Amino acid sequence: MRILLLCHAFNSLSQRLHCELAGRGHALSVEYDIADAVAEEAVALFRPDLIIAPYLRRAIPETIWRAHCCLVVHPGIVGDRGPSALDRAIQDGEREWGVTVLQATGEMDAGPVWASAVFPMRLARKSSLYRHEVSEAATRAVLCAVERFASGDFVPLPSSPMAAAAGSELRPLLRQAERAIDWQRDDSRRVLARLHAADGFPGVADELFGEPCLLFDAWPEDILHAGPAGAVIAWRETAILRATVDGAVWIGHVRRCTPPGSLKLPAAEVFAAQLAGIRQVPLSASPAACWAAPHRTWQDIRYEEADGVGFLHFEFYNGAMGSRQCRRLLAAYDWVRQRPLRVIVLMGGRDHWSNGIHLQQIEAAESPADESWANIDAIDDLAEAIIRTDDRLTIAALQGNCAAGGCFLARAADLVWARAGVVLNPHYRNMGNLYGSEYWTYLLPARVGATAAAAIMRQRLPLSASAGVSAGLLDACLAGDPESFRIDVARRARELAQASDLASRLREKRARRAADELQRPLADYRAAEMAELERNFYGFDPSYHIARHHFVYKTPHSWTPRHLAIHRELGWQPAP
Repeated sequence: MRILLLCHAFNSLSQRLHCELAGRGHALSVEYDIADAVAEEAVALFRPDLIIAPYLRRAIPETIWRAHCCLVVHPGIVGDRGPSALDRAIQDGEREWGVTVLQATGEMDAGPVWASAVFPMRLARKSSLYRHEVSEAATRAVLCAVERFASGDFVPLPSSPMAAAAGSELRPLLRQAERAIDWQRDDSRRVLARLHAADGFPGVADELFGEPCLLFDAWPEDILHAGPAGAVIAWRETAILRATVDGAVWIGHVRRCTPPGSLKLPAAEVFAAQLAGIRQVPLSASPAACWAAPHRTWQDIRYEEADGVGFLHFEFYNGAMGSRQCRRLLAAYDWVRQRPLRVIVLMGGRDHWSNGIHLQQIEAAESPADESWANIDAIDDLAEAIIRTDDRLTIAALQGNCAAGGCFLARAADLVWARAGVVLNPHYRNMGNLYGSEYWTYLLPARVGATAAAAIMRQRLPLSASAGVSAGLLDACLAGDPESFRIDVARRARELAQASDLASRLREKRARRAADELQRPLADYRAAEMAELERNFYGFDPSYHIARHHFVYKTPHSWTPRHLAIHRELGWQPAP
């Protein structure tokens, strides 16, 4: 079928559904919901058989839903209605939640139900639940709804009786007054629930050091909690620890409310001056204890080891890796390389493996060009260390999504395994035609050939894990369930560590690296990539700086990129 995805932005769920539907042979085009006239024009051009709205912030125009079947993905159980469905479920402590695929009508979230799926709620941030449980449930429900639509004989269930049975009414947008934290009364569980429910967007309005700000990225703390409720009692790296009436919680990111236009940044960096008199609490002076602390706490780098395999976790917010984070991770990696290991597994984070350089910190820097250069230099150092590890096998295990430089940082490992459900964006072009580095010019052609490498870098559509394997970018697509994936990774890594041919594999690896270095040194690849990036950062074309600015400030879209809106390509004609 021809399916039009109508969405506010091409977010993680929209990308996942694009991958899943394209993989099943459907012809897809995307249109951003900018204005009624734009959406109407897209429908007229593409002539879709079906319209799916994975992520909208306003109602579909009546001129469209009356003439076409429009399926809206609602992140709530059958009967739930309103724009803050997932936020309320988290804040209210629901134990089970779900996704409903409804047909658009004149009443919000009240149309006929085409499919639904439920899942148990996990104690986690909204962004994490959205990328895992909501994404999986939405994929199941949408694929089911598409099959039912294609059959031509399915009659969707009216939602009104179901909603009435559930006793539901249209619930309004969750405002900051309902999200507010009372630090003198709310316990840690309640504080975490409110922060988790607002994570990503819009954050919880509050004050720190007398300044109004929005709070994000909360983590529990099991041990440190001595201090008056509401006070900032400690800090570590980029996070600050705030006392509650019965404990404490970590706040990883904040956004100042003044001046207008402030960016969401690491909390300890935003309030660096105010933290001068507050105690710093590093995990430990010992790397082993530091990276393998047993209790719940804020910890962006963590290490564990078993059966000759070392697992290095790095849970960086939104997968962004700033200069200091890259240097800290390199220090951790260098320490892991001193361990008596046969295999090193780079686990990344649960929600993201890596999305490359930290665009927010770059934008906030005194010189974004200089910080861009420093950030690329730091992530290249990390990639080089992985490439040059020739005395044991290295594996990148992608639990979460991966994009831009993060994809090629992963490819620096000997093997790349991805969880089914992970979405990849192995390109830089959307960021103002950024050339990119991370030794991609060495790593990618060696894997897929020069022609395929050029095609991967030229195309700007997301790839599913299975498509990544087919393209040669990945080595394996493993279990989709996150816990099953981690178990499978550990089992496979242990088998490699204990394999009788490991020594010969390592000899071949060293010989191949030596031959590659002789043919063209790594330093040459890096210098050539950095020469291209110098033009991006310091040259006359400001495209990268403009694209980065719009990205970090979430500037509303004024048009849909042509690689998504294929119906707007010159000469495009729908198949008969």
